[in-house]
Amino acid sequence: MSTASRPASSSSSSAPSSSSSSSLEVSGLAFAYPDGHQALFGVDFTITRGERVALLGPNGAGKTTLVLHLNGILGGGTGTVTVAGLPVGKQHMAAVRQKVGIVFQDPDDQLFMPTVREDVAFGPAAAGIKGAALEERVRTALERVGMRDFADRPPHHLSFGQRRRVAVATVLAMEPEILVLDEPSSNLDPASRRELADILRSLDVTVLMVTHDLPYALELCPRSLVLSDGVIAADGPTGALLRDEELMRAHRLELPFGFDPRSVARGA
Repeated sequence: MSTASRPASSSSSSAPSSSSSSSLEVSGLAFAYPDGHQALFGVDFTITRGERVALLGPNGAGKTTLVLHLNGILGGGTGTVTVAGLPVGKQHMAAVRQKVGIVFQDPDDQLFMPTVREDVAFGPAAAGIKGAALEERVRTALERVGMRDFADRPPHHLSFGQRRRVAVATVLAMEPEILVLDEPSSNLDPASRRELADILRSLDVTVLMVTHDLPYALELCPRSLVLSDGVIAADGPTGALLRDEELMRAHRLELPFGFDPRSVARGA
């Protein structure tokens, strides 16, 4: 398949340099689908351990294609992806998939067992965790998302916001290096949105949040990447990017009517 690259647009600020403290390094990543559609044209960025970074961009920018490269669901292009020092590829695939946890936009894509406890236990059990160690993984993951008291409930009896928190717990139970969230605030009522934000702020993992919810990105992520037409068009402090009207207009990013990014404190 074709993987021709093109120069990336200039960034608003330089990405952190590669080092042993990096959770994720993407270098020269280019990818085309079998039908010839080129989705990525040479993506470069680094995320250090413990950072919370938003991935912004219009529909069709290549965000989903990029995310699917982070744990090897997609491959075959050019360039490299490295997770916690491990190159994403066949040799390290099992380890990489434990280190990169993806929370999908629809929690029902991840919840399929009779009870919350069984859903959260599924991944660690499949990885060979048993007995008391498995119970501890489940208990800790549910506590981190405030759902310990719901362990014996059927997931389909929970509210949408509760199911999303359980979906996060299923990933946290794998003790990932990187938590990738696809549109985490979508379809949440204001209280559930705030509760999830509090949970995400409390986690001691690297977070990459793919979102169209620009105020949520500003609230939670000190840094943002703008992916547009298959390249990183900007990389810098979230507030600075959202205040750049020319940048926003050029890459079809829209703030809610009347929202002033200067009115929100930057994510801690």
